[in-house]
Amino acid sequence: MSEHFAVTVIGAGPGGMTAAIYTARANLKTLMLDRGIYGGQMNNTAEIENYPGYVSIQGPELSEKMYAATEKLGVEYTFGNVEQIVTQADKTFKIMTDMDEYTTDSVIIATGSQYKKLGVPGEDTYSGRGISYCAVCDGAFFKEKNVVVVGGGDSAIEEANYLAGIVDHVTVIHRRGELRAQKILQDRAFANKKIDFMWNTEVEAVAGDDQKVTGVKLINNQSQERSIFDAAGVFIYVGLLPVTEPFANLDITDDANWVVTNERMETKQAGIFALGDVRAKELRQIATAVGDAAIAGQNAYSYVESLND
Repeated sequence: MSEHFAVTVIGAGPGGMTAAIYTARANLKTLMLDRGIYGGQMNNTAEIENYPGYVSIQGPELSEKMYAATEKLGVEYTFGNVEQIVTQADKTFKIMTDMDEYTTDSVIIATGSQYKKLGVPGEDTYSGRGISYCAVCDGAFFKEKNVVVVGGGDSAIEEANYLAGIVDHVTVIHRRGELRAQKILQDRAFANKKIDFMWNTEVEAVAGDDQKVTGVKLINNQSQERSIFDAAGVFIYVGLLPVTEPFANLDITDDANWVVTNERMETKQAGIFALGDVRAKELRQIATAVGDAAIAGQNAYSYVESLND
């Protein structure tokens, strides 16, 4: 017989952990499920400089602090890749993972997003052999080498700045003529002598010697001129995709597969809430995920209480 919880939080990033703190503090039996280590993408962030209370803090350190709070409050944490959620006749939900099944009165979806791939030849071939989506994880492998960063948003420029402190040189390749990143990040990158930029340029393929990356094949989308740029590493930051595959049967996502909620973090399915990067919204930051989570946790509590009225 599957174990029953008042609230099940799917995802243990900063938003998921915050929601679990709120529901546990409300004395609700809370389960937190994740397919990986708590902290999520926060663990891949070197320096967090825009989270209240810290001038600067390492991502893994903030993850540990948040998780310690969930432990202290008695939140149960377990690994599992959620495959499906089914609404049962008694209005509870059955959560099926690749390892176990659970029943719950309410669900908070906090699965976040994952990095989008370029979808070019060589990307899959050389993944882990010169191609990376995480500078914090892999930057040390490229000391004294030249690398490229593909993208122009916050993540791309944050990681370019980080890599410049490790590698010999960084070249940012961006398909537009200007960056989309926050101005403070742009100013820092433009001032760094170890960072160059290639504008209006797209990657057509990743080149390699069958063992590792040797460079990228490029096209200038203005002149249509093609070139090959030598590089030992390719760090890709070209957008995000929501992790919503397990919820396809619930009819709670938009055409781009982001979960749609109201300001109470409620989805169109009563008892199912969503927060953070998995939501259809504009700004995706640790602070906004935590804010969403406070609202979701409080309203999940109100929902569970209403079941007993």
